Amino acid sequence: MIKSMTAFADGEIVVDNLSILCELRSVNHRYSDLSVKLPDRLRFVESDVRRLIGEKLKRGKIECCLSYKRQNGGQAFAVNEDMVEKLLDATQRIEALMQAPLGFSALDVLAFPGVQQDTETDREVLREHIINLLESSITKMLETRVREGAQLAILINERCEKILQLVVSARERLPVVLNLVRSKLLARIEEVVAQPDNDRLEQELVLLAQKLDVDEELDRLQTHVTEVQRALKQPEPIGRRLDFLMQEMNREANTLGSKSADREMTQISIDLKVLIEQMREQIQNIE
Repeated sequence: MIKSMTAFADGEIVVDNLSILCELRSVNHRYSDLSVKLPDRLRFVESDVRRLIGEKLKRGKIECCLSYKRQNGGQAFAVNEDMVEKLLDATQRIEALMQAPLGFSALDVLAFPGVQQDTETDREVLREHIINLLESSITKMLETRVREGAQLAILINERCEKILQLVVSARERLPVVLNLVRSKLLARIEEVVAQPDNDRLEQELVLLAQKLDVDEELDRLQTHVTEVQRALKQPEPIGRRLDFLMQEMNREANTLGSKSADREMTQISIDLKVLIEQMREQIQNIE
């Protein structure tokens, strides 16, 4: 089972007079990169948030945002009476120094920083609800990752099958290529040498056949494809392993192209590299 690194999930709960929203976003990344955005009031749960996400999401650039808003109805805030008394006392002293008294309303007092106080919900109660909210959001994200991962697995498997077909075509073409090269070489030698040294010629043909032989590259390509298909069935994160296999497969395809002495073999090499690159792009999104 593979998981995509691209996903989004959110959730919302109401605790007392607070509505708390959790949003999770993730995109592909070579490693695990977690960013947590919290308002000051919820900062005390940051370590729990990082721990939970780190346990469930092993790779990707992940952003977690927790926010809250007050619910309509009920007591939205408490008045800091001590702050009001100090503010009024300070105002009276200031007015005594002014030529004319300053007039302001109760609303002006309420707008002064520190006068309004949010009603406090017990932190442990908040922590418990936020953890439940986060776990629910992570579950949604994992479900999305699994669904997208299943689609990626289908696309990768399709390309693996096409690569295996090309490997078969290359194996079938190789003897034909060697015969064509042999015929061309003999024809050229006959044009310039009246009595060629057949023994030396056979030695040269053997060396040429060894240089053009791509059986080893085709064997390794087939082995890598088998390993990719096996990895797709593993439960643990496999993105980095698949990325490494793509590098090795591309290396074999390049070698196949460099040894090619035939247009059809060259085309097979190009087709292989196109398929491998398509797989590599998909694998960049796998955890």
